[in-house]
Amino acid sequence: MRAIGKYHSSMHENSPKRPGTTVISKERQEEIVAANWSLEMDGVAMYAALAERESIPERKSIFQKLSLLEKKHADMWAKRLADMGAPIPTTRSKTVHSWKDFDSAGGMQEILLRVESEERHDVASYLKQMRETHDEETKAILREVVLDEFTHAHVLTRLHAQSGDRSTLEYLVHRQRQGTGSWIGDAIYGVNDGLGAIFGIVSGVSGATLGNSKFVLLAGIAGMVASALSMGSGAYLAAKSEQEIFEAEVHRERQMLTENPAAAREELALFYELKGVPTQDAKKIAEYLSADPDQFLKTMTAEKLNLTEDGLSNPITSALSGALSTAVGAFIPIIPFFFMHGIPAVIAAAIVSLIAHFAVGAAKSLVTVRSWWSSGMEMTLVGAAEGIVTYIVGIGLGQIGA
Repeated sequence: MRAIGKYHSSMHENSPKRPGTTVISKERQEEIVAANWSLEMDGVAMYAALAERESIPERKSIFQKLSLLEKKHADMWAKRLADMGAPIPTTRSKTVHSWKDFDSAGGMQEILLRVESEERHDVASYLKQMRETHDEETKAILREVVLDEFTHAHVLTRLHAQSGDRSTLEYLVHRQRQGTGSWIGDAIYGVNDGLGAIFGIVSGVSGATLGNSKFVLLAGIAGMVASALSMGSGAYLAAKSEQEIFEAEVHRERQMLTENPAAAREELALFYELKGVPTQDAKKIAEYLSADPDQFLKTMTAEKLNLTEDGLSNPITSALSGALSTAVGAFIPIIPFFFMHGIPAVIAAAIVSLIAHFAVGAAKSLVTVRSWWSSGMEMTLVGAAEGIVTYIVGIGLGQIGA
């Protein structure tokens, strides 16, 4: 489960050393791997406890299977310790997950949401280790564990969704739409980021220069270009990473289907059980799909990542929509300064920007489940607060520089 402690830039004493990194001692390497083992064992106990508490047979079975998967991870780390010549710890780490606090007012649903969040934190922690380690044997374990932990988080999301309440619906819709990364969502959030960032710059510079159009335009246009490039490159890299994760998962599932078809079928059957399909029927469906490897891979990857190949974002489209929309949003606050100067330009910029804040907030309701009015008002209030604070800061900086 959660990988804790101080991570290091190397997991193998004799690995090639990169500039700026430190090769750690053999003892510290063993401590890191032992910590991973310890917390995977904590995961074994956590899911076993959830299974013990669960009264619905189907869900109990799922928790039991998740516990076994965590045990598989622990065994992998135990073998790595043995290969390093280190003993397996006799006791587990005292740093545990939130499963110890089962008497939560939110009941099982709150526990599931909390554990799901921790699983995603585990993914991030293991990814950090993967980036920093030079040891290929450890890195191979991390690759497998990362994908499994991501699957666990997805399983918990499905279980959490079974309550059918509105808060869960909002949570799932938000995650689903963020995961697909549609260009419409990229564009709306791009306008939002550009508008917010440059409105703050315009307000601050206006406060410092009493609305001097020359300085406001210089700062605003420079900020607009920087924000657009930053958003575009970020959107491109995010879409590219999404594709790489998808391709890595397809490769992993293809390899698993080839080397261990029974385990691959069992894993797919688990996802069908989450949808309410009886265990035996879920196994039959998985068995049927495994006869066509291509279809099996598409189905398994779609279930794990909640994505299909057709649903992946195009990196170029994401970059363009993100950059252009950010530029549009960033351009709005500086428009009045092309035609006006001084306090009137500042007032006009504030009015135009707040109207734009409300419009962008209302537009966000297209990709969320909130009402357009509340979303728009929230954006307007946030924009107003940002403008006031930065304007006051700008006045103060102007006085210092005077």
